[in-house]
Amino acid sequence: MKRADLISHRGEGEAALLEFIPAGTRRILDLGTGDGRLLAWVRGAHPDSEAVAVDFSAAMLEAVRKRFARDSRISIVEHNMDSSLPNLGGFDAVISSFAIHHLVHERKRALYAEIYGFLNPGGVFCNLEHVSSPSERLHTEFLHRIGFTVETEDPSNKLLDFETQIGWLREIGFVDVDCQWKWRELALLVGVHP
Repeated sequence: MKRADLISHRGEGEAALLEFIPAGTRRILDLGTGDGRLLAWVRGAHPDSEAVAVDFSAAMLEAVRKRFARDSRISIVEHNMDSSLPNLGGFDAVISSFAIHHLVHERKRALYAEIYGFLNPGGVFCNLEHVSSPSERLHTEFLHRIGFTVETEDPSNKLLDFETQIGWLREIGFVDVDCQWKWRELALLVGVHP
C-alpha cells in the first residue's frame, strides 16, 4: 500500500473533488501530479478529456510516465511550482492534491492567480490540500490521527489556514468559492472562473 493510501479520509476528499469537475470537461491541468493517482481517477470519470500533468520530482515523473505510458492524451511537464508556470493553454479544470502547501505563502497566492488565468470561463479549480489547524493542540491531534508526531511531520510543509486561501481566491476573481469538504487539516477548496 502506498503512503497516499494510508492518509485517513483522503479517499473521501478525492471523491468530493470529483463531484466538482464539470460535465463536458475537455482539458485538465494537474499541478503536483505525483504518480498521477488523482488524475487517473478524474480521467476515469472524464475519459474523453486530455490532461497536462505537472511535477518536479524525478521519481514522481517516472511513476506518472509509467502510469500513463499508453495514454497519448496525457502530456507530462517537468516544472517546479516555486517558479511561475509556463504557458500551458486553457483548461476546463485545474486540480491539485496535497502539493501547493509546500510553497511559501506569497507563491501560493501568485499560483492561484496563474491558475485563474489558465481557466476557461466556467472552469473550476479544485485544490485538495493540507491546511493549518487553528491551534497547536488540534495540529498535534491531526498528526496523531495520521500516524505522525510533531517531530516526524514533513519539514517542507508550509501550512496556511483555509480561510485566508479562500479569501485570496475571491480577491483574484473566482466565484462560488468555498471549502467544500474538510477533515481536520485536509480541505477541499473550490472556485470557479466566471
